[in-house]
Amino acid sequence: MSHPVDLLRGALAAEPSRPLVTFYDDATGERVELSVKTFDNWVAKTANLLLDGLAADPGARVALALPVHWQTAVWLFACWSAGLTAIPVDEGEIPADADIVAAAPGRLEAALATGTEVVGLSLHALGAPLAECPPGVTDYAVEVRSYGDHFTAVTDADAPAVEIGGEVMSGARLVAAGEALELPPGTRTLTTVSYATTEGLLSGLIGPLASQGSVIICQNLEQSGLDRRISLERATALVTSPSL
Repeated sequence: MSHPVDLLRGALAAEPSRPLVTFYDDATGERVELSVKTFDNWVAKTANLLLDGLAADPGARVALALPVHWQTAVWLFACWSAGLTAIPVDEGEIPADADIVAAAPGRLEAALATGTEVVGLSLHALGAPLAECPPGVTDYAVEVRSYGDHFTAVTDADAPAVEIGGEVMSGARLVAAGEALELPPGTRTLTTVSYATTEGLLSGLIGPLASQGSVIICQNLEQSGLDRRISLERATALVTSPSL
C-alpha cells in the first residue's frame, strides 16, 4: 500500500528539478516556486526539527493552525515522514489534545492557550523570523535552518496520517482517495482551498502528486485575476472556494 511520502519519493526519483509547488499571495505580490528537491529538503528539515528539536513521539498529533500555503504543505509531509498525525485547522478550533501546534502569527495566542508546544511560522516570503516571538514559542524560521536536509522516513500506510473535522484518514486511504480522482498525468492544479478541508487536501495536494503533477497555491486571489493566473501558470485543473 502506498503512503503520501511515497508520492514525494517517486517525484524526487523521477525529476527532482521540476516545479512541484508554486505559491502566490496577491496581497503582498509574493511568488515562490519550489522544485521537488527543494520541497523535499524543507520537508526533511522540518521532520528533523519535529523529532530531534521538539522530541515528538511516534504517533504524536500536530495541529496546523495555518492557511493554505507552501509551508503548510511542507508541514503535512514532514508530519507524515516522521510518523505523526497532522491536524490542519486553518481558522478552526485548535484541538486541546494536540501535542504540538504550528501556528501563523495571528493564531499564536490561541495556540499558546492550549498549553502545549507551539511553533510559530512567520510565513514571510524571504523566510524572515516572526516580527514578535512570544515567550514559549519556537520560531520556525530561526530553528529549522540548523537541521539536516536529509531524512529517512519510516512510514506505516495503515497508521493515522491526518485528521480533518474529526475524521481520521490513514496514509493509504489518502493516496487511494487522491488516485480515485483520476487526474490526467502531469496535472497542474491551481488551488485556493484550505488544506483543513478534505477537498482542499485531496484535490489541491494529494491528487496532483498522485498524477505526477504539481500545484499552484494562491492566497488572496481575486476573480479578476484568475484567468490570467491560469494562463501564466499553465494550470490544467482548478480548486477554488465558492467566492471565486
